[in-house]
Amino acid sequence: MGSIFKELCDKKLMGSHPPFIDGSVQYEVIMGSVAYGVSDDTSDMDVYGFCIPPKDYIFPHLRGEIKGFGTKGPTFDQFQQHHIIDKDALGGKGREYDVTIYSIIKFFNLCMENNPNMIDSLFVPRRCILYTTKVGEILRENRYHFLHKGAWHKFKGYAFSQVHKMKTKKPIGKRKEIIKQYGFDVKFAYHVVRLLNEVEQILTEKDLDLERNREQLKAIRRGEWSLQEIDDYFARKEKDLESLYTSSTLPYKPDELKIKEILLHCLEEHYGSLKGAIKDENEPIKALRDIDNILKRVSDLY
Repeated sequence: MGSIFKELCDKKLMGSHPPFIDGSVQYEVIMGSVAYGVSDDTSDMDVYGFCIPPKDYIFPHLRGEIKGFGTKGPTFDQFQQHHIIDKDALGGKGREYDVTIYSIIKFFNLCMENNPNMIDSLFVPRRCILYTTKVGEILRENRYHFLHKGAWHKFKGYAFSQVHKMKTKKPIGKRKEIIKQYGFDVKFAYHVVRLLNEVEQILTEKDLDLERNREQLKAIRRGEWSLQEIDDYFARKEKDLESLYTSSTLPYKPDELKIKEILLHCLEEHYGSLKGAIKDENEPIKALRDIDNILKRVSDLY
């Protein structure tokens, strides 16, 4: 299966965007309720992915650009478009897409920061991977290197945000019907519980199964939990997770050197040689870094 982004471009459904994206997408996944095992309805698809821009976008010195001087050349962080309607999809029933494509650099940075959406995109079930290249597979194989204790702060912040929206955001569209039926927005509520469950897995298992708590999340979406039960769950989990944060054997911070190594591997796979783009480390620095990585692995074993 080809890239969804390219398919939508070929159908003239995608808005104005840098033309290089069409042929440079490396990884696309379905996010949202489908990835969490809460819904089998793929008529609406929330798609996240990343592409690799031209080499001089990432290494602007290759086009003679001097940092801090003169006119800057083109840059790219992400492209996003919502409510893309493909009327021919699903045998003529139609499908709506929300698509976000990041630059590989921004994608790696967000993953390294343990942004919940980005971490989810690394750990979606295989069935939710719409398109991947060798670069995409390199990233998937190395996804565990991105996890660290900072996930707790990021996921807690996102959970707080969902609580706030659940209690204060003015409903529009389908959300009005949800609140009329259940008394509060159960979609925001299930995301609160989901985020807390996910970060618990990360802190205790150094892994993430997005579908593990699907029956619990389905029950919340069916209105089987009250607003008070959601509040109580949050309060209880927050206390438990603070303790887990302390006891977790995950590193406190990301291994930036290792993640940079993975990034450069991906870029070399796409561009070929990076000679002239980056300065090679000398052998003593490489040796010291390798020793440091070995010591960290030994420390993790004990």
